[in-house]
Amino acid sequence: MNAYEAYMKEISQPMRDELTEAGFTELVSPEEVDEFISSVKGTSLVVINSVCGCAAGLARPAAIKSLENDNRPEHLVTVFAGQDRESTARMRDYLEGYEPSSPSMAILKDGQVMHFIPREHIEDYEVEEIVENLTEAYDKYC
Repeated sequence: MNAYEAYMKEISQPMRDELTEAGFTELVSPEEVDEFISSVKGTSLVVINSVCGCAAGLARPAAIKSLENDNRPEHLVTVFAGQDRESTARMRDYLEGYEPSSPSMAILKDGQVMHFIPREHIEDYEVEEIVENLTEAYDKYC
């Protein structure tokens, strides 16, 4: 690992911890993504994490707050764009039909995308609006 990679790993760790401490499982390899998608039953929230400001101020807080809803996904997973490039690319393969964006979120049912929130529906929105977007989808699919 070069100095830049080490620095970015250190910088991004609190951003990873924010989600894992809320119950998300990190998928850090393409194999972990494949295993998850091929074996998961039920509903899942996938957060494509990022170091950008809208991930810090909007996406992660909204994803965590949304879990207070009565209906919520059974599985919580995350990949980290720009850090775990291969796992993020593999997850995006499963989000077929949606442009890659980070941060972004998807609700899956049995590994199939039911709802997708791209960066454009995170950036310039309030946390409460993103939570409402997520919880409406939870109420519909979970």
